[in-house]
This record gives sequence, structure tokens and C-alpha cells, in this order.
Amino acid sequence: MLNNANLFRLVSEFILLLLGGLLVLLAAMGRAGLPARPAMLVGLGVIFLYWGVRAWMRPEPKTSRMQRMIRVGSLVLVGIVVAAIPYLPVRDTNLLVGIAGGVLVLRGLIGGALSVRRA
Repeated sequence: MLNNANLFRLVSEFILLLLGGLLVLLAAMGRAGLPARPAMLVGLGVIFLYWGVRAWMRPEPKTSRMQRMIRVGSLVLVGIVVAAIPYLPVRDTNLLVGIAGGVLVLRGLIGGALSVRRA
């Protein structure tokens, strides 16, 4: 049976799965583009990087090492991809958004499976 911490972690991973699916869908439809303020996109990438480094530096006491590494790796990878969008050609924007979404979908699936397995 799931306790509160595992249930919260499972819901969190499900939300990331949905966010990644939305990004993949936007990229597949060709709706992703460069925003009017590309500095905000770089800022979002830096926030993802900070979030990943913070997760690496301050691990949760009841998570396994594999869950922590998946969390850190996905956040850092998404941060790098998102921060790189304004600096690469516009034609690659859909590909980069799709990659970021795919990473989040994989993290949601793997993290959810690990959360259920631990319960």
C-alpha cells in the first residue's frame, strides 16, 4: 500500500509525464517556436539546471540512489536543452522541444515505476 510520501512522489511523476507528453505533442504538431523574449527561455533552462543541481546536493532521505540520479539527470538534461533553444536555428526548435518532452516522459515513467516498486 502506498504511504503519503510515495503517493505524492507518484503524483509528481505523473504530472511530469503529462508535461512531457504535452511538449512532445506541441513539437509533433509543429507549434513550438521561438518566444518573443528568448531570455526568458534561457532563464527557464537555468532554473531547471539549478533545480537539478539542488536535487543532487540535497537528496531526500527516503529515495534510492537510482531515483535521485534519474531526477538529477533529467532536470539537468532538460535545462540544457531548453537553454540551448534560443542559440540554435529556429528550424531545430520543434526537435529540441520534443527531446525535452521525451526526457520528461521517460522520467515520469521510470520514476513512477520505481515509486510503485518501493511501496
